[in-house]
Amino acid sequence: MNIVPTLRKSRRMAAVASVAVLALVLTSCGSDEPGTGGGGEDKVKAAGITLVKPGKLTVCTHLPYKPFQYKEGTKVVGFDVDLLDLLAKDLGLEQDVVNIEWAQVTSGAAFQAKKCDMGMGAMTITPARQAAISITEPYMDATQVLLVKKDSPYKSLEDLKGKKVGVQADTTGKDFADKKAKEIGFSVLVFNDLALQENNVKSGRVEAAINDNGVLYDFVKENPDTAVVAEFDTGEQYGFAALKDGSGPKLVEKFNTLLAAAKSDGKYNEIYKKWFGVEPKK
Repeated sequence: MNIVPTLRKSRRMAAVASVAVLALVLTSCGSDEPGTGGGGEDKVKAAGITLVKPGKLTVCTHLPYKPFQYKEGTKVVGFDVDLLDLLAKDLGLEQDVVNIEWAQVTSGAAFQAKKCDMGMGAMTITPARQAAISITEPYMDATQVLLVKKDSPYKSLEDLKGKKVGVQADTTGKDFADKKAKEIGFSVLVFNDLALQENNVKSGRVEAAINDNGVLYDFVKENPDTAVVAEFDTGEQYGFAALKDGSGPKLVEKFNTLLAAAKSDGKYNEIYKKWFGVEPKK
């Protein structure tokens, strides 16, 4: 009797059985890696949080706002992105950034329409915004500054009487400029995003621009033909946004806990230095 075919058949059956058992074991183990479900979904459920997209922390912003959030190739990177990654990774999620009009974030419309779970954009905490959305504890201090061409004769707002000053739409910088324009007598030209505002100073369409210190000092580093010539003590602080009710307050509370821990263990300083070149002032 020829037994070779029988042995081959038995070996094939054993191999198939082994693969099936291995697949079953791997499936039952699950995964805690961000964006793979499993442990991430369990953590979100345990926290009582409902997400716009399963496995994702969907974050709305208005690009670009370097170094807080901007595109590097196809990926959105920045200081705010890294801070919200603390929350995403803790919940076992992958962060997904959505570019949207800034007013939709600050008004809460983006959250009510279920376009995102949280909002970022170096957002100044104001009473009007606190009334419309949930906001985290402050994660950074800020102020407004004045950007001009390096060889410009303008050193203060008073020097700009009768001139044009660029601002970014729906920002506290615009609010500050509007108030000072009435007092001093310069005109305000509104741009939809930061890059347009900055580049119109370089082109000479406006004599100066007012915006947050973090973004304009960063712009000067890469554009030495411009300069920041004045700072205004506006006493601003940044926070992240979320829905006023539902899962919004829970996401905010979770981030606040993680932010406090990051400030204690040095992780916050590490992220800050990565994007600003220095550690934050005490």
